[in-house]
Amino acid sequence: MASVDEKKLNDLITKYDSLKKQEKMDLSSDQDLSIAVMNLISIEEHLFFTGSKLEKESYYDLIGDVRSMRTDLMKKLVKEPEGEVWCISKHLLAASYRLMEVGTKQQSLGKREEASNFFRKSFNLYSLFWGLNMKLVNPGEVKKIDDDALDVRDTEKKTMFGKLGGVVKKAIDCCIE
Repeated sequence: MASVDEKKLNDLITKYDSLKKQEKMDLSSDQDLSIAVMNLISIEEHLFFTGSKLEKESYYDLIGDVRSMRTDLMKKLVKEPEGEVWCISKHLLAASYRLMEVGTKQQSLGKREEASNFFRKSFNLYSLFWGLNMKLVNPGEVKKIDDDALDVRDTEKKTMFGKLGGVVKKAIDCCIE
């Protein structure tokens, strides 16, 4: 018999497949959009640091335009945010992008194991972003349970990140045109 989480995962994949056939949902486009948002956050950071290092306020003036575009695009990904889910989502994407960048730098230095560790953490944060925004993670139900369990009914010995990563891998396929 399938565990509760496995049943939820299968239900999600079935729902995704039926929506995809009806052309109402395009998670591959949403994934592309999330990467664009990551890059816009990075542009905001670079404008800030460049303005600070060069002491040129004209760089600060550009931040508003980039931020406005990022905000509009995030509204397509983060629907009906409660509490601080909007900010959490933004920071999850930003941290995921930065860890991916650090991993890439480590890889170019020949430090494959360190790079792999950064890439894994980056994907974990990215999976948590999707888990929150696809309502797979309900923060209101989080209680002190086994460190690797998602909820009190979860008996599978796999970390939350491992479980969410599995969902993201199955539900989001960037190669679907």
